[in-house]
Amino acid sequence: MSEGLLQAAAVVVPAHNEAAGIGDCLRAVAAASLPVARAGVTVEVVVVADSCTDATADIARAAGVHVLEVQAGSVGAARATGCAQALRVLDGLPRQSSWLAMTDADSIVPGDWLSTQVRIAAAGYQAAAGLVCLDGTSPTHVAQRWDAAYEVSRASSWLHDRVHGANLGVRADAYRRVGGFDAVSAHEDVRLVRRLQATGRPVAWPDRPVVTTSARMCGRATAGLAADLRRLA
Repeated sequence: MSEGLLQAAAVVVPAHNEAAGIGDCLRAVAAASLPVARAGVTVEVVVVADSCTDATADIARAAGVHVLEVQAGSVGAARATGCAQALRVLDGLPRQSSWLAMTDADSIVPGDWLSTQVRIAAAGYQAAAGLVCLDGTSPTHVAQRWDAAYEVSRASSWLHDRVHGANLGVRADAYRRVGGFDAVSAHEDVRLVRRLQATGRPVAWPDRPVVTTSARMCGRATAGLAADLRRLA
């Protein structure tokens, strides 16, 4: 098998009290997984229900995905736990032919999301850091300010503003070699990509597909997108 081709992909979704949106998120992930599965790539989905007091875990189980109920306490720890479980689920397959795709429970991936990451892997990249857009629920002036700032960051080297756990993928062996996600409350995605770059692993920066993510200003991560939107309000 060519080094870039994949045999398996696991989608990891951390969730903290996301009963309102996890169903829509997983339906979108299922739709994006279908063309990849039809092409012969094994696809598994892992939801990490972190400290949930609502029906998040039950809704995810009803969708037929792997569900872990944990008390991780941070998005970084939850992602790391989910990736560890994904690697166990994919046990027996070479890690260089397995891919870890990340999104968030308050996000909707488009239909070509996972197939695009598979093509990026086939081209030899070790990771893919894609774009996000807001779901339209924020006040107009906040959305306009965020869009303007985001366009500036896309044209610059501001890594913090260009890496999103809602639209991220990494080859499993590269993930393991750089130590995986840190158990931090925010920017675990940025830290992972920085280590990939520092060790010479090629990262793709595709403009498409774009993942739609929640524009809520009271988010789950202490210094995540919601905090950025509050500063723009």
